[in-house]
Amino acid sequence: PKVENVHIVAIQDFSDDFQENCWYAYLLNATNETLEMAMIVSRAYGLIDGENRNTMQLRHAFATLAPKTAVKVEFLENNLLQLNNEFSLSYFIGNKMYDKKFIFKTNSINVNAQTDLPAINKRGVIAV
Repeated sequence: PKVENVHIVAIQDFSDDFQENCWYAYLLNATNETLEMAMIVSRAYGLIDGENRNTMQLRHAFATLAPKTAVKVEFLENNLLQLNNEFSLSYFIGNKMYDKKFIFKTNSINVNAQTDLPAINKRGVIAV
């Protein structure tokens, strides 16, 4: 089935560790259904100073995600924002499995690209 109203978004939150606003990837469930067994595989890739760069893959799992909520997936280090950031998401609603690849293109995560996010009272950048 087609993935609708489920997003990977980038939101700026204050980091106590870094004492500044930092970008984090979130899984956003804007549906009226609970997501079950959500699994995300993320990686970043692209060119920096003309050199190919790739990160290792990170894997995340969430047993459930309630309707109209979001959960923090991972920290997006500033150097990663220069790369394409890809998130492959799989989850279940009932007995149906959904699957979609989301990508933040190079330099698309920035303050000027923020918009009001659906279902939660926050601003951020929505991956395509």
